[in-house]
Amino acid sequence: MRWSEFPKWGKWAADWAARYHAGLRDRPVRARTRPGEVADALPAHPPETAHPMDEIIADFESIVVPGITHWQHPRFFAYFPSNATPAAVLADNLITAMAPQCMLWQTSPAATEMETRMMDWLRQAIALPEDFHGVIQDSASSATLAAVLVMRERALNWQGNATGLAGQPRLRVYASDEVHSSVDRAIWISGIGQANLIRIPVRGPRRGMDIAALEAAIEADRATGHLPAGIIACTGGTGTGACDDIAAACAVGRRHGLFTHVDAAWAGSAMICPEFRALWAGVEQADSVVLNPHKWLGTQFDLSAHYLRSPDDLTRTLAIQPEYLKTHGANGIINYSEWSIPLGRRFRALKLWFLIRAHGLEGLRQMIRNHVAWSNGLAERLRAVPGFEITTEPVLSLFTFRYAPVGRDADASTQALLTRINDDGHIYLTQTRVDGRYVIRFQVGQFDCTAEDVDAAFDTITQTAISLEDG
Repeated sequence: MRWSEFPKWGKWAADWAARYHAGLRDRPVRARTRPGEVADALPAHPPETAHPMDEIIADFESIVVPGITHWQHPRFFAYFPSNATPAAVLADNLITAMAPQCMLWQTSPAATEMETRMMDWLRQAIALPEDFHGVIQDSASSATLAAVLVMRERALNWQGNATGLAGQPRLRVYASDEVHSSVDRAIWISGIGQANLIRIPVRGPRRGMDIAALEAAIEADRATGHLPAGIIACTGGTGTGACDDIAAACAVGRRHGLFTHVDAAWAGSAMICPEFRALWAGVEQADSVVLNPHKWLGTQFDLSAHYLRSPDDLTRTLAIQPEYLKTHGANGIINYSEWSIPLGRRFRALKLWFLIRAHGLEGLRQMIRNHVAWSNGLAERLRAVPGFEITTEPVLSLFTFRYAPVGRDADASTQALLTRINDDGHIYLTQTRVDGRYVIRFQVGQFDCTAEDVDAAFDTITQTAISLEDG
């Protein structure tokens, strides 16, 4: 296809996107294809000659779309959202059309300077202090890895990159079992090793780290010759929405000279609403914070906001400057490739600029407030239905429940309920475990979700339970 043909097919794609979103409620949320079905529909060998675009699009409709789980479906209540608002999608189309490589200021000044300004807009929106400086990472996983690498380098007096970990004391990083699995992966990739990720028990209704146990673990490690390096705390953990006492965790970090990173990948977006900021009280004392606008706010994947109080520590850890990556004749510029693990960078800031201008902070706040209210209302309705138990109370728009009819095995009944709900396709839910019990997660976060969609979820959950009882 040539650019002269692009307007025709670009219009088709825009029309298709509008039809797709308008008709999502008529589709099952989760793909119903069998394993291998999509692969079997694709030729084993690449074509030697060009195919006409209308043929490619027909195959897209018949092969690809049926195999997609619809993350933009208003009744997607699984995992966390990965929203795609029209304004951000439009920005992404423009980014793709220009296809700039934004690794340095000189390779696209607009991308670098807009990223600086957009990270400051978002910093103001979530009320982080002015001494935090932001960078857009591809995901919270990359931001957490970057933070762990900084922990490692600071603890080793900046010698880890230079000399490796051999012969060094065993580094220790501390987190609860409620943190995301990306923390484990960061520990692996950094070379610290799984055995040196020290799990701190949780306590209380918010399932936060036991701060006394955290301090005791650090002191015990020091006494045995290990080298504590950092603390990873979470706000709105993936499983149940667990929230650590951020102020207390940061205070422990300061007393022991440790780098403290806060993972607020999902819940951080809600901090644009002042009334929810108690969930991360004390965050201003952290060294590093990550949140994902590509979850709840509406800038589709990938766009993760990573804030640091000392970006110099990050660039000291990650920056490499061969001659071909230097910018001569310009002082005081930022090269964001020195702030992230990949060298290559997309123009992600444009999506955030379009989104915030198209909706305004107040429009985004109202969306989040609605989701929280609707989810809390559903939890109360389920609590009143015999056989249902709320296993963790709502944190923002997330809670967990199980189905425990009298005389039945609760784990088996809950799993059977979840399987039948997801096979039916009207809504989509996922599972986790709470203190060893099998439970169902429910969260509201899809941008176009309505109160009626949440009502439909209640009907689906309760009617499916009745159908299980009836056999």
